[in-house]
Amino acid sequence: MIFRAKGIPLHINELLVGIITRNPEKQGEQLIFIGDAAPYGDYLAILSCAPASYTGLPTVFNISSLDHLADGDIVSIGPDGIVRTVYRTNSFYNTILATERCNSNCLMCSQPPKDKNDIPYLFELYRRVIPLIPKDCVELTVSGGEPTLMGERFFELLELITRELPDTEVHVLTNGRSFAWDHLAERLARIDNPRLMLGIPVYADYYQVHDHIVQARGAFDQTILGLHNLARHGIRLEIRVVLHQQSIPRLTRLARYIFKNLPFAEHVTFMGLEYTGYTPHNIEQLWIDPYDYNNELTEAVEFLAGQGMHVSIYNAQLCVMPERLWPYARKSISDWKNDYLPACESCSKLDDCGGLFTWNLKKCSAYIQPLSA
Repeated sequence: MIFRAKGIPLHINELLVGIITRNPEKQGEQLIFIGDAAPYGDYLAILSCAPASYTGLPTVFNISSLDHLADGDIVSIGPDGIVRTVYRTNSFYNTILATERCNSNCLMCSQPPKDKNDIPYLFELYRRVIPLIPKDCVELTVSGGEPTLMGERFFELLELITRELPDTEVHVLTNGRSFAWDHLAERLARIDNPRLMLGIPVYADYYQVHDHIVQARGAFDQTILGLHNLARHGIRLEIRVVLHQQSIPRLTRLARYIFKNLPFAEHVTFMGLEYTGYTPHNIEQLWIDPYDYNNELTEAVEFLAGQGMHVSIYNAQLCVMPERLWPYARKSISDWKNDYLPACESCSKLDDCGGLFTWNLKKCSAYIQPLSA
């Protein structure tokens, strides 16, 4: 999947954000026209694969291809001639990147944090993007880094989403540590968005294990306190557990801890390991074949489900897990990073299986095999 293109900019002196169209009959100051024969009209900018020519408008020429863009997509254009896709209108999987900064440093982080102040740029970018998103957008994810490191801008961003997209499900992925300070949980509750849910990881029932996994002393206490503060203010919550060598030994005890201490969680997800970011570097202390933790996963899932909690399994393949877990398995991997092994092509359950992350094709279970009808 292509999210970035580059060409030669002309008359572009600042960040531009607009909606893609190839229809010359549509005009408007929010539209960015794609075409080699650019019309003279009311557009924010022109994108073209052709050599430079006069348009009188901000233009990016000589782009190798624009086939990855659909009418209705939202893009940003920088003075450097880089065109970034920031919203795909035909995709269910759209994410707002709040910041690449983080106050944890998880062993298996799929997007390692970067120590740069990207918050003013990203806030300004999405302050312009959000009003352009179609009002029938089903779901939007806010992720990072750690989104709450935006400070007050985090809440302003959510207020803007709530105002512009009142019917959109909003899923914020956060480590929850900031909400150990109750006034921040109370600030979030004041936004009063019933479609807002926070996905917060808890990796163990014991603080030393959780703190080791996230590489941050005191993180467990802050996360649990944050979860309780959020619940007290009526925020909808999801608990996320990544499955690997560090979390599996206490997985069944974690399930009981969640039921006893976090019963207000609306959803509990058990997630397969991504082989990207920090994971390849820490693979010796993380990798366990998913087939080999089926007993622990089955007990944890069935215990929570038996208590009436909503449970899901993400990033997992049906052929690797026992059939009794299939009802909990979801097709959760975003379309642009979802893939299958060649052996999967003949599988009778291919359409029902969540498959793998593209980067997990080179590190996956040895037990993946096509199922017969």
